[in-house]
Amino acid sequence: MEKEEYIIKGLGRRDFLGKMGMGLGSVALWSLLNPVDALAKTGLKGGSGGVLQMPHFVPKAKRVIYLFQSGGPAQQDLFDYKPLLRELNGQELPSSVRQGQRLTGMSAFQNSLPLAGSHFNFKQYGKNGMWVSDLLPHTAKIVDELCFIRSMYTEAINHDPAITFFQTGSQQPGRPSIGSWLSYGLGSDNENLPAFSVLLSRSHPFGQPLYSRLWGNGFLPSQHQGVQFRSGKDPVLYLNNPHGITKQARRNALDTLEKLHTLNEDHLGAQELNSKISQYEMAYRMQTSVPEAMSITKEPDYILDMYGPEARIPGTYAYNCVLARRLVERDVKFVQLYHQGWDQHGNLPTDIQRQCKSTDQPSAALILDLKQRGLLEDTLVIWGGEFGRTSYSQGRLTKENYGRDHHPRCFTMWMAGAGVKPGYIHGQTDDFGYNITENPVHVHDFQATLMYLLGIDHERLTYKFQGRRFRLTDVHGSIVNDILS
Repeated sequence: MEKEEYIIKGLGRRDFLGKMGMGLGSVALWSLLNPVDALAKTGLKGGSGGVLQMPHFVPKAKRVIYLFQSGGPAQQDLFDYKPLLRELNGQELPSSVRQGQRLTGMSAFQNSLPLAGSHFNFKQYGKNGMWVSDLLPHTAKIVDELCFIRSMYTEAINHDPAITFFQTGSQQPGRPSIGSWLSYGLGSDNENLPAFSVLLSRSHPFGQPLYSRLWGNGFLPSQHQGVQFRSGKDPVLYLNNPHGITKQARRNALDTLEKLHTLNEDHLGAQELNSKISQYEMAYRMQTSVPEAMSITKEPDYILDMYGPEARIPGTYAYNCVLARRLVERDVKFVQLYHQGWDQHGNLPTDIQRQCKSTDQPSAALILDLKQRGLLEDTLVIWGGEFGRTSYSQGRLTKENYGRDHHPRCFTMWMAGAGVKPGYIHGQTDDFGYNITENPVHVHDFQATLMYLLGIDHERLTYKFQGRRFRLTDVHGSIVNDILS
């Protein structure tokens, strides 16, 4: 070959190869500094049906199980050990501690606010010496897997707005829920099951009511609403074909309906029609996938025994924990499990023992089960309620009994799994368990951190509705970096 054939725009072969080598090094460095962009160039994408072609960040978690304890668990009787309350039991809550903070209507007209020490003993567990109540012996054994946030706080003081705030980012109903935002942004990793699934369990016959709007899509397209799974032979209502209708007949009906929708697209609007078609198609596929996913008949006895004696009883918290694991095992992105019965204004010592008996072993078993299957590495598990309980007794305080009112100023939640520090304690409260003294975490901060762990910038996932761009965290929220692994 002639020497000229090796010359490109004035560069000799040796110079060209040398400069190209330096360029490849730069590309490699760029891919390390910008991993999401680098992954995008490889063609890797997020789940199907999401508006984000790629997450904003490399996600630490692929899926979430949110164990919502409806009613507000009493942190002073579970995780936030306050020996001073026992020492001052029955004495008045100092005004210097309350600082004029508002009370609910159930406490505002009490003549006194007597401090109530816990009836239950605490011990320290794990490498960091986490204090855990005797009510939670199974949770105590896994504290080195858990990341405790002792300094949660909220603005809502009553159940409905408080739960709505946690689930939608607003105390007013009508906004999309967390799971709907995730479905909208990230789509689904399993086309045969909904990205957002909901399970309900009840312990107390008079638990605070839960409304379907808590897992609703709000103003987002309707295919992103949560799908509630129920105990019994029909886990999803109206999913099975009516008597006499074959699967082929259902298929033919859906195909014809899609043609009719296409003809009316210009008149009725494409987005909502596409949402309906998407829902119809999902329901058709779920006729096969749901019965398999919701059946625990093939679960070995040693697994069900690990979750406790109620794991074989449909509708219980333990049973639903098993189902939650089965759903994330099948790449369902967000599983919301609601458990009622934590609203203990009176008779707390008896009621909270019943609650813990129902929830302690299954919650711990879920963590251990996910870990032994290698799922905890990319599954985030969350445990917590809508607010905490007061350090004083609501109503009469006796040696045998007390109750606690709602308390939004501080409470405890825990997280485990993908992206959070195991065996870590974040935040502190004062000796009365009434105010936060270190590292406060607001509801919007919690939501921003949750979205970050799934690879989403909470400020960038928005939806334009009625002339304004909305997001889960409204105009607030900061990532709690200290809890991230």
